[in-house]
Amino acid sequence: MVEITEDILTKVIKERKSATHKGNYGRILLIGGSENYGGAIIMSTEGAIAAGSGLVAVATHSMNLTALHARDPEAMYIDWRDHSLPNLVKNMDVIVCGPGLGTSAFATKVLVMLKDIISKKQTIVLDASALDLIAKDHELLPFNAGHIVLTPHQMEWQRLSQIRIPFQTDSANKTALNKLDAEGNITLVLKSNHTHVYDEKGQVFINPIGNPGMATGGMGDTLAGIIGGFVAQFGPKIDSILAAVYIHSLAGDILYKSNYVVRPTVISKILPRLMKKYSGLN
Repeated sequence: MVEITEDILTKVIKERKSATHKGNYGRILLIGGSENYGGAIIMSTEGAIAAGSGLVAVATHSMNLTALHARDPEAMYIDWRDHSLPNLVKNMDVIVCGPGLGTSAFATKVLVMLKDIISKKQTIVLDASALDLIAKDHELLPFNAGHIVLTPHQMEWQRLSQIRIPFQTDSANKTALNKLDAEGNITLVLKSNHTHVYDEKGQVFINPIGNPGMATGGMGDTLAGIIGGFVAQFGPKIDSILAAVYIHSLAGDILYKSNYVVRPTVISKILPRLMKKYSGLN
């Protein structure tokens, strides 16, 4: 097991060059936010924007449009029932699917669509409801993607892997992941008080930081957006994922020093300042 350290941030986060534009920092599409869970996809979107994604699009229920544009005018909106959604998916570097998606028949259709059209040049981050649907039918995993990142909390992983939480050892988790990972392209980010990351080569990384103030609804949605943003911007490699996991907890620890509860939206708010600090240390 390898402990993730602060060094991962200076390794991954680079100072931006002058002669660049938004297209140089990744195109990301986030899909989720049913009638009752619009906040989840909005928090994930804020994580992706704050992480530095160049172009951010959100496919969500139409009732979320006003709230999304009021909070995050940087994000482009598309009704998730729009027939042009598959074409938009094809033009993205990273897709984040699951925050607030729900487990309806329509949500299943979204996963089937992604499975059918996603390509090897793309990364997909699967979170929350998407994982619950895949737990019921592993055939929904989009193995055509170049890289798949699963971001379950321990109960979601229990449903997906059939390993009860007390028995989720590194050995058991790696065995379950190998059974899921027919193509050898899945990274597992298993969220807990000290998140473990399992890469495609069988390595295990542990995040030593984080705090109980982060036990708040929306924390995982925000992390999924940050992971998507880092992968879009810095490339689909394990270091990008590790840096996203670490900086999410680092921001939480900074806020926890003066706050009893750490709000996910505030983590996103301070993220650009933290990234600026570490980009200057290269």
